Amino acid sequence: MSNHSSPSNALKSRSFGLNYLSSFFLFCSGVYPALLKRSPSEVQKYIGVGATVFFTGILAFVSSSYAIYTVFDSYIASILFGLIWGVMIFNLDRYLVSSMRKSDSRMKDFLAATPRIMLAILIAMVISKPLEVKLFDTEIQSELVLMEQERYKIQEDVAKSRYEKDINAGLNRVKSLEEKITQEKSKVDVLLAGAIAEADGTGGSGLRNMGPIYKMKKAEADVAQLNFNILQDSVQVELAKELALIDDLRNESSETLAGLEETALTGLASRMNALGRMADKNNTIFWASIFIMLLFIAVECAPILVKLITNRGPYDYLLANLESKYQNKSEKEIALSILNKNVEVAYAQKTKATQNVIRIEAENEIYKAAITNTKTQILSQKPVWTDLKDGLWKGAFHQA
Repeated sequence: MSNHSSPSNALKSRSFGLNYLSSFFLFCSGVYPALLKRSPSEVQKYIGVGATVFFTGILAFVSSSYAIYTVFDSYIASILFGLIWGVMIFNLDRYLVSSMRKSDSRMKDFLAATPRIMLAILIAMVISKPLEVKLFDTEIQSELVLMEQERYKIQEDVAKSRYEKDINAGLNRVKSLEEKITQEKSKVDVLLAGAIAEADGTGGSGLRNMGPIYKMKKAEADVAQLNFNILQDSVQVELAKELALIDDLRNESSETLAGLEETALTGLASRMNALGRMADKNNTIFWASIFIMLLFIAVECAPILVKLITNRGPYDYLLANLESKYQNKSEKEIALSILNKNVEVAYAQKTKATQNVIRIEAENEIYKAAITNTKTQILSQKPVWTDLKDGLWKGAFHQA
């Protein structure tokens, strides 16, 4: 007998005086209609268990449908996957409830149900998250705007950092070239000031004249000015190249920044991340999220908990009696099979032993007859000792 009644039998079984909805919930609970018919006091309990299993499947359908819709933005895909997920969770819950067996020890029942409870908690956590996201959708949208701005700022900083290093290096080279011109210009000015001071008597020899000392200093200043002009021309060329390179880098940086777009965060992962950020910032949202998850865990575990907290009823005894009969029958058949096998083995062993004894006796008789025949042949030939010595007896025995 299978562990689950078929839907058609459950829906057609109206011997309890139940309507189709109650019969459907009984099917959802995974009970045996034939056994439940013999324990009518258990009907309402299993109607409640079946309804809980059914609505858990509905919640799983809604949750998974919304989760898939946020990813693919398709009603068809979300409904199709939601149906598959909802039916899978429904069937799993139905199996968990129908496979539990009550005993006289609550502790034993609890230990046996622990793996099922852990699995139910895991399922509840999975199906509750998408619905949490939907419940806090308004708050999540605001948090997503902040996340998008933060993401754009990070992208902008990364884009700027790609060019800032080269731009700063170019500016440092420009500054170095400008300082070089300034230093050379200062040297020229010092030499020219010395020549002028020699001419007007404010420096040098202190004599106001344009004599040989002035001419020497003036010539030295002129040479320095000439070298400065040459240096300035070459430096100006380098400065123009560096400034052009800096302008190109700045233009490229501006174009890169202009090409950045604020990508909208619409995925389920982004929404769950936003919900987590909000829970970290706001204790109200944190506790609300916890209580919603606990609610789903309670709903998911409700069928199992109902079977745990209720006493062992008539249906449980009937089911245990039925399974015990099948178990005893199976154990009896196994024992008979083992016994038959042992008998066959013992018979084969005894038969083989008897065959060995018969074969040995036959071989002994044949050997005895051969010796007697050989003796008769040797005596009939009236051998003498020399013949026996030469091997006549041995040969005769060999022929025999």
